[in-house]
Amino acid sequence: MTPLRLALLLLAVCGVAAWQLMVIPQSLMQMTVGPLLAPGAIVAGLTLAALLYGWSAWRGLQVDLSQDTGQEALPGSTTRLLILLGGGVAFIVLVIPLGFVLPAALCGMCIARAFDAPFNTKSALICGLIATVFWVVFARLLGVGLGPALPWLI
Repeated sequence: MTPLRLALLLLAVCGVAAWQLMVIPQSLMQMTVGPLLAPGAIVAGLTLAALLYGWSAWRGLQVDLSQDTGQEALPGSTTRLLILLGGGVAFIVLVIPLGFVLPAALCGMCIARAFDAPFNTKSALICGLIATVFWVVFARLLGVGLGPALPWLI
């Protein structure tokens, strides 16, 4: 895929994301920071990045990897990708039966493993702590409906 085609694909994804922003219902309460602020800012930033990438691709500043450059994928890249995607799928599948913290910790461990961190107790403790802090901040302090931290806790 040429850089210009990739830029067009990225802009199409940003268009779909912007369309999805329109589906988010407006809050019934008048508030300065509503449910569209964070996703809107992220989509705007990603759209700006896609536009800048497209501009640099149009000017010929991006490397065209569709041509044979003699470079090959790094060893183990397929395994890394599968571990990364597997962590996301595990979170999606396990979040309802196991609550938020355990699947989020497992997902974090898979992401860390994809970047060469060991899959051990230290990694489990760090990812579990991060998941717990996120759950406390978003579910308890901000009132975002993440469900229970663990199924036996409220």
